[in-house]
Amino acid sequence: MDSELNSGQRKIIHIDMDAFYASVEQRDNPQYRGKPIVVGGAPTGRGGVVATASYEARKYGIRSAMPSKKALELCPDVIFIRPRFDAYKEASQKIREIFHRFTDLIEPLSLDEAYLDVTQDKQHIGSAIKIAQLIKSSIKSELQLTASAGVSINKFVAKIASDLNKPDGLTFIGPSAILEFMEQLPVEKFHGVGKVTAEKMKSMGLHTGADLKRLEEDALVSHFGKVGRFYYRVVRGIDTRAVEPHRETKSLAAEDTFPVDLTGIEEMNAELEKIATTVCTRLEKYQIRGRTITLKIKYSDFKQITRNQSFPMPIGDLETILNTAKQLLAATDPEHKKIRLLGISISNFGEIVRAERPGKSAQLELFPIA
Repeated sequence: MDSELNSGQRKIIHIDMDAFYASVEQRDNPQYRGKPIVVGGAPTGRGGVVATASYEARKYGIRSAMPSKKALELCPDVIFIRPRFDAYKEASQKIREIFHRFTDLIEPLSLDEAYLDVTQDKQHIGSAIKIAQLIKSSIKSELQLTASAGVSINKFVAKIASDLNKPDGLTFIGPSAILEFMEQLPVEKFHGVGKVTAEKMKSMGLHTGADLKRLEEDALVSHFGKVGRFYYRVVRGIDTRAVEPHRETKSLAAEDTFPVDLTGIEEMNAELEKIATTVCTRLEKYQIRGRTITLKIKYSDFKQITRNQSFPMPIGDLETILNTAKQLLAATDPEHKKIRLLGISISNFGEIVRAERPGKSAQLELFPIA
């Protein structure tokens, strides 16, 4: 890589484990190997959601955050497995130990992915591509798991690169290739662009990075808010964010914009249940709890309000999150109102004791899911 880099450029690796929870289950349980499995809630009763699907299950269209009932419809033979977070945390700790052989500049995003800054690596290897290869081979030989890696000069491009050749991939996007790569990138592939935002972009004739690049910064901010400034920079290959080993999570959220405005309390509560389930699943994934639940409501006229409730102790169970969100909604007198978006967030994590390595912190999605 590194003949292409100037002395002032960073060497960033993004490591993303392949179907992490499902891969750990298939490693530890030979009877699951080669079969479509889902780690997450069972489809019975109110039904759970998919935390991770094996690659065998993904062939049927099963994806993370999908309702388990939908996964069962897509693949009647799929095997549902309750998460074993202790096993995933143990594997994650061993992966981090491998990272630390090469650098201490590690920014975990979750149990299964992280950024590494190897501009100055401990073993004086000098090549980020070589380091990524060594990390991948060590994970495979020592833990019997596979990882995909993206290598570039900044976090944004490295993260996108790691997703291009999954599973077990390694993709390098060097400085001379970044501008062309970003121009050709579909807008839905931009990290932080959710489904609704992507649809809005496409309705404006913005299908690729090249299309975004035609807009001035002020226009992007006008259409997309503060994140427009970020789009303006990254589409030009500019991302100056450093790898932050001690970055703390401030909040965790999920929200949904509805194709048809909600007008009845029953359908509002039904949507809240789906959103609360997603939030609860993510809390489990990141192994955190919070003291404050915030409900976000956007009406058909685009007026937006938030309501919150705090607790003396950290909470993270579905029943408390859902019931609190319903109570906060009821207090807004929602009957006879048209609601186009609902969201739930958890914050005020305080002194959370995480099971990972001391000093580890989790960073969630860069932007809320649209």
